[in-house]
Amino acid sequence: MPLCGPRENGSSVRRRDGKALSSPSSHPSTSIKEKQMKALSFGEILWDVYPHEKYIGGAALNFAAHLALHGETVYMLSALGNDGLGQEAAERLKAWGIQSDFVPFLADRPTGRCQVTLDERSIPSYDLKRDTAYDCIPARSFGSEFDVLYFGTLALRGEVNRISLKHVLETSEFREVFVDVNIRPPFYSEETVRFALSQATIVKISDEELPTVLKLMGLPSEGDFRQSVQELAGRFGNLRTLILTRGGEGAYAWDCVSQKGYACEAVKTEVRSTVGAGDSFSAAFLHVYMKEKDIASSLAHASRVAAYVVSQTDAVPDYRPEMFFESF
Repeated sequence: MPLCGPRENGSSVRRRDGKALSSPSSHPSTSIKEKQMKALSFGEILWDVYPHEKYIGGAALNFAAHLALHGETVYMLSALGNDGLGQEAAERLKAWGIQSDFVPFLADRPTGRCQVTLDERSIPSYDLKRDTAYDCIPARSFGSEFDVLYFGTLALRGEVNRISLKHVLETSEFREVFVDVNIRPPFYSEETVRFALSQATIVKISDEELPTVLKLMGLPSEGDFRQSVQELAGRFGNLRTLILTRGGEGAYAWDCVSQKGYACEAVKTEVRSTVGAGDSFSAAFLHVYMKEKDIASSLAHASRVAAYVVSQTDAVPDYRPEMFFESF
């Protein structure tokens, strides 16, 4: 039975698993042997700082790392502080094979950071620092240099980035614009979410975030998720594909062009950490979709990769993507 198919209507720095990083160039993807895509990832590079350790992350960075692991050419458009965390982050980008030509060091802003504190029951609370380097991404023009632009809504929390992204969109051409909706209170608004959706050709939303997005768009937030996805897609004529990730229930995608829905079962696995899973899903989906334009096979590959990521402790574990085309 096929996995997917159409349905009609800290103080120390380490990976989370403690292993050393390896460059994706040592084992490039050979799963699909056509021309590499060239992608631009706009957004956050930040550190989750715990009492005794720290981990690098941010949706835009995690996405870029997973896309590089798939053997694709990926650049980040972001910014780092001219500080220790910024230097360490730059080393991580290099290790993952992410091009950092458009990631300047800013003297007047610190590197992005989220302070994590644990209570007596080890339950975390998060303080996402404001006015950091990734909130001040410089505007650039790229012409038709890139095939894909990726961005998430968290990166639009500040006016500087909103202006910079609008400049990129107005002065550059992309075959696809992939938007990952990241609802992180209080860093979202109806205006920024609507703008993001209006610029996208492909959107990914989680089932946890869907009700909030529906309410922001003035749509009913209760009822069948398929109907909700289709109604949301119908509000934005620019959309080609809208993806809903549903955790252990799998994923669903609506092809806005053919008006056909695709459901994908979740791959059963032991969950160790969900950090980075959604970002790996986005990268894996695009890796297949940009070459085959087949939603079912793109969902299948994305689901297998995301299942592997949640079975690991690191947000970007080392893997060879071609293994997911054969078996999980």
